[in-house]
Amino acid sequence: MLDIQVAVAKVAYHGGGESGDTLETIERPGGGFSFVLVDGQGTGRGAKTLSNLLATRAISLLKDGARDGAVARAVHDYLYTYRMGQVAATLNILSVDFQSGKILISRNNPAPFFVIDPEGIKSYNEPSMPIGLQPMIKPLITELAVRPHTYVVIFTDGLLRAGERYGEDIELLNYLSAWPVMDGRSPTDLCEGILHRAMELDHGEPSDDMSILVLAVLPGADVGSVRRLSVSAPFEEPTWPSPM
Repeated sequence: MLDIQVAVAKVAYHGGGESGDTLETIERPGGGFSFVLVDGQGTGRGAKTLSNLLATRAISLLKDGARDGAVARAVHDYLYTYRMGQVAATLNILSVDFQSGKILISRNNPAPFFVIDPEGIKSYNEPSMPIGLQPMIKPLITELAVRPHTYVVIFTDGLLRAGERYGEDIELLNYLSAWPVMDGRSPTDLCEGILHRAMELDHGEPSDDMSILVLAVLPGADVGSVRRLSVSAPFEEPTWPSPM
């Protein structure tokens, strides 16, 4: 029995209030689940509106049973037509497909993603174009076997900019290379560790929206078919006017 766990951490750029990144998830019609991560061009409300629109379209297509690569192409075509090639966005789709027994990663993102397993760490950094700017853009698609002690780390490009203002580099490859892959630690530990390092380099004031998505395949006990999802998000309680 294997236990598939996913963790996400997001933070908006300092002073922005709302992240321009959008993450959505869905159960796949044939079994499994998909995560869609979109980084809209720019920051703030405009970027959020764009990324939310694109993520919603991708989720709708996945729900209808479309394949991941076809979904990425369709979302690109929509953005290219809708904004006439003037606006870009990055798109990552991470899926665990129970029918094929594969982990699927579709990437339209110049930022790489990383896979850590007992054999070491691999950076998938082949050149990849954002969607929306040129016709006929295609995603890069990677298939991985679902194997124990495997971690997949996906992120938006804001993470790679952490520390730039202070002449520092996050050196993400080195950081991930030291991850104790055989210890069975949760993806939450890894996700929070990456975010903590980025925030330290930015002195607590991120210069760009950052989103981190970590999937882990870990050995698990046979605990039946229970699935669990938990979400934690800050919320500023509104100040209501005093009654007259």
